[in-house]
Amino acid sequence: MDAVTLRPSSDADAAWIADLRAGVMRADLERLGRFDPLWVRERFLRGFVPANTRLIDVDGATVGSVAVRSTPDEHWLEHFYLAADQQGRGIGGAVLRRVLTEPRAQVPWRLNVLQGSAARRLYERHGFVFEHEDEVDVWLVRR
Repeated sequence: MDAVTLRPSSDADAAWIADLRAGVMRADLERLGRFDPLWVRERFLRGFVPANTRLIDVDGATVGSVAVRSTPDEHWLEHFYLAADQQGRGIGGAVLRRVLTEPRAQVPWRLNVLQGSAARRLYERHGFVFEHEDEVDVWLVRR
């Protein structure tokens, strides 16, 4: 496997991550009848917290992002996006293993994934299980 590293993000990374998000989520959102390129970007930009977000580099090239938002009761895995040409190479699993084993309070991990997203299988392989769902999202938890 190539060298996978995580590094801090900054405000300057917001537009790039928003574009990555729109591209990665497009097919699933179109399938669900929910794709709006402006909304996808704006929703990310409204909630972007650089201090929670790290960029994913593979052999020095930035290929994705991952964010962790922690509260006293839970950790939320958010904004985990990999460029389409980097998916299926074990990078997502490597990032998840690293993030999930970093020293943090022993509280549940939570995330949501779009209905029908292939990413759900990755999360389930790393111990996440179904919690609840609606017509668009599935919420998973790892205790």
